[in-house]
Amino acid sequence: MGKVRTKTIKRAARQIVERFYSQLTKDFYLNKRFINEFGTIPTQRLRNKIAGYTTHLMKRISLGPVRGISLKLQEEEREKKMDYVPEISVVDQAVQNGIEVDETTLAMISKLTCGVPTSVKCKSLGNLTTAIPVNAGAQSRNQAGARRSGAAGQQRRTTREAPARPRVQA
Repeated sequence: MGKVRTKTIKRAARQIVERFYSQLTKDFYLNKRFINEFGTIPTQRLRNKIAGYTTHLMKRISLGPVRGISLKLQEEEREKKMDYVPEISVVDQAVQNGIEVDETTLAMISKLTCGVPTSVKCKSLGNLTTAIPVNAGAQSRNQAGARRSGAAGQQRRTTREAPARPRVQA
């Protein structure tokens, strides 16, 4: 079971990470020495706890942004991601390359009143096209249902008969 970290430890560790992020590492012992030199923490036990939580925060920061800690590096990365605009959007790129659809889909699009866009191309399926009867799927489902319910001519019981319970007299 883990130890409880108080608000004091967490707050102190967050402040240390925000101020001295560039000098801290993921190593507990180096962080402990650094906090010992630059921090004014009264007891060694508290200093070790703060160093431990600082190391924990540094590991979390390496994975991604951490709530409650605002680092200039994180803010700059976030702004770069927000400001990034691609030269060609994904939709425009798909239209330029052409959208490939099968024959059935092309027939459905051509039946629409708006017409077929020029970027839509038909891809032939080659030898993979096979004629599948429309009712073939329904027949197999009906046969499977008959197998589950028992013999085909038998009717299922709709009501369940409960056994008679003996009365308990108090």
